[in-house]
Amino acid sequence: MENRAVDPDGLIEPAMRAVRDWAGANVLDLGCGTGFHLPRFAATARKVVGVEPHGELVAAARLRTKDLPNVDVRQGTAQQMPVPDASVEVMHARWAYFFGPGCEPGLIEVDRVMRRGGTAFVIDNDAGRSTFGKWFAEAYPMIKAPEIERFWTARGWQRTQLDMGWRFERREDLEAVIRIEFKPADAERIIASHQGVEVDYAINLWSKTY
Repeated sequence: MENRAVDPDGLIEPAMRAVRDWAGANVLDLGCGTGFHLPRFAATARKVVGVEPHGELVAAARLRTKDLPNVDVRQGTAQQMPVPDASVEVMHARWAYFFGPGCEPGLIEVDRVMRRGGTAFVIDNDAGRSTFGKWFAEAYPMIKAPEIERFWTARGWQRTQLDMGWRFERREDLEAVIRIEFKPADAERIIASHQGVEVDYAINLWSKTY
């Protein structure tokens, strides 16, 4: 439900393609969850590997992609990817593991698996902008937007700022998703403060070409 509501105007994929298209490429979707994005990549990619640490989500992703011959879902972590050296041309991690300081073991693995000329993408919240960013900054004060920016830029990653959003069909769906994103007290405070079924939401698309 959240995946369907995110980016209702379809801004993320064109922004990625402007940096590096995945048509004909070997794609790694790291932290693929239930595999929501795997069919999108598979439509034009040569091969797509989804990596996910949680067994139930791996099973769901395999079921979702069972009729896609160019998709392989593997159980594993960002710190120990079940992927060969220099085999990935496009890496995609969306709200998964790479949240700034502390993710260095995963970045070492990204360096290992990326092929020369390939591009890695990390999509994460921008806590410095938007209504959602304000909620996020208040609920998770230990995550500071300037520190996150310094972390990525110091490692040679480029930032594309996007203002996308949430757009739900029903108010109860919005409230349900807020309750999975935030702790109970924060979620109820946010729900009480916000009207309607849309939320302005800013993200950072980080990219690095190898």
